[in-house]
Amino acid sequence: MHEGLEELKIRLGEISDLRSTSALLDWDQMVMMPPAGASVRAHRQATLERVAHERFTNDRIGELVSDLADVESSLPYDSDDASLIRVTRRDWEKARRIPVELAARLTQTASEAMEAWVSARAANDYSAFRPWLDRQLELKQEYIACFEPAADPYDHLLDDFEPGTSAEEVAAVFARLKEVLVPMIAEVSSVGDGGGLGHGPFPEAGQRSIGLAAMTAFGFDTDSFRLDTTVHPFCSAFGISDIRVTTRYQEDDLESLFSCMHEIGHGLYERGVSPSLERTPLAQGCYSGLHESQSRLWENIVGRSLPFCRWLHPQLVATFPEALGRFSVERFHRAVNRVEPSFIRVDADEVTYGMHIILRFELERELIAGTLSTADLPDAWNTRFEEYLGLKVPEDRLGVLQDVHWSCGYFGYFPTYQLGNVMSVQIWEAAQAALPGLEERFEQGDFSALGTWLRENLYSLGRKLTPKETFARVAGGPIDPEPYLRYLQSKHGVA
Repeated sequence: MHEGLEELKIRLGEISDLRSTSALLDWDQMVMMPPAGASVRAHRQATLERVAHERFTNDRIGELVSDLADVESSLPYDSDDASLIRVTRRDWEKARRIPVELAARLTQTASEAMEAWVSARAANDYSAFRPWLDRQLELKQEYIACFEPAADPYDHLLDDFEPGTSAEEVAAVFARLKEVLVPMIAEVSSVGDGGGLGHGPFPEAGQRSIGLAAMTAFGFDTDSFRLDTTVHPFCSAFGISDIRVTTRYQEDDLESLFSCMHEIGHGLYERGVSPSLERTPLAQGCYSGLHESQSRLWENIVGRSLPFCRWLHPQLVATFPEALGRFSVERFHRAVNRVEPSFIRVDADEVTYGMHIILRFELERELIAGTLSTADLPDAWNTRFEEYLGLKVPEDRLGVLQDVHWSCGYFGYFPTYQLGNVMSVQIWEAAQAALPGLEERFEQGDFSALGTWLRENLYSLGRKLTPKETFARVAGGPIDPEPYLRYLQSKHGVA
């Protein structure tokens, strides 16, 4: 191995260790840590971020990637080593713009604000959270100022989660979706028809059992994964073979099942990264849009399909005989695909979900642009929510306080959820073309062909390519909202 390349890998491996340790502390804070530990945890997170940032932005990293330019050009573009040099160069050049103290303050504030959000959400008290939101926005403006001016300052935040995509590109996709989804929601909505799954009871033990059954069929195994509970479900990976999935349970609904299928989609992506990329910046899914495409593919395209319902139905009836004993397969399938506007994003059906994201994207851009203040944010949220989804928001806990993302400073993340929805259908169509009779296997509980195809064509690549390059390779073209809209229209009988 080239001496410089070996040194680069050693340095990047140590930085990866620090980042994984920080991610473990994040997971612990949201899953295991007692609330009183929040203050000291924030300082420890800031220290880890400071050390990792200093190590990564060190002059020596820049010297190494510069010296390795000839090695990079001598290798195939998508080889592990050429990709490592290229991606490290881009990451280093971007990270060098961020002062180490700003990086530390961003991390510390995220930790502190997340705890403030948990308390404010529980108390339904936006005024208690608003100062933290103001602080996050101030930090984001400092962050944006580290870069050359962009056509839209939001582009710098979006670049953290979907590099190579501009806010204008997102807005164009979302404008087309809004054009179709708003009238579609009004046409197919089933408010108050009694066609849902009812209110249980769905005991927590049974929900956990069913969630694990679905995830295990998809690829969950106890050697590499674990399942825990938290306030806001998420998935974390501390290594290719150390994946943490979380969900939450309420005994009057079965949303935990779909939460599990959503989060295992993220987990399967991380588990499928090529082992040759471990302890490098390439050893993770290719940014947020593609990551969300996998959570939505497994949750919705697979998990709400009739073949999947036929496989799971006997287990559901056996687990919840009182609540679901009279549900036929067809009735269960209709229930889990029912369109009904609701307040909580993570509980939303496939059709209305997109409007939750478009709402957040629009508000984020306005907050960053300074055309919307945090004082006016709840009213703006409530007005637009009623316009898009036809519901009056009764309290902030069901509105502006419901998501953890803004407390953590994740401005720029929300649009990738809906980009992921759009991508998921294009990837699904590519998988169907490559694997005839794919859905027939689902009825037998066999999802291995799909999992293998995704692993070989998407997951194994990690971050070797850009999001657009990766998506073009797996789906055969650029992002296009039309297949996604056709999928929804076909499922719900809309011309």
